[in-house]
Amino acid sequence: MHNKSIEVGRFLVSPMIRPDDEGRFVASVSIRSGKGMSSIDRVFRFKSKFSDALAALQYATAEGTSWALQR
Repeated sequence: MHNKSIEVGRFLVSPMIRPDDEGRFVASVSIRSGKGMSSIDRVFRFKSKFSDALAALQYATAEGTSWALQR
């Protein structure tokens, strides 16, 4: 499940969540930069599990935004 991407400086932050086998949610975030053949996409997958989708989405958004702001 994707949420809308967020531009943070030169990065495009795309938080993602999915349900696991236990009915909880896991979060990940894609952070892209560049265009075309010179683009780079980093994907971070988090170990934390969340009881609801919104909490997982907020976590992925916060982590991705924080990473992009530090660069």
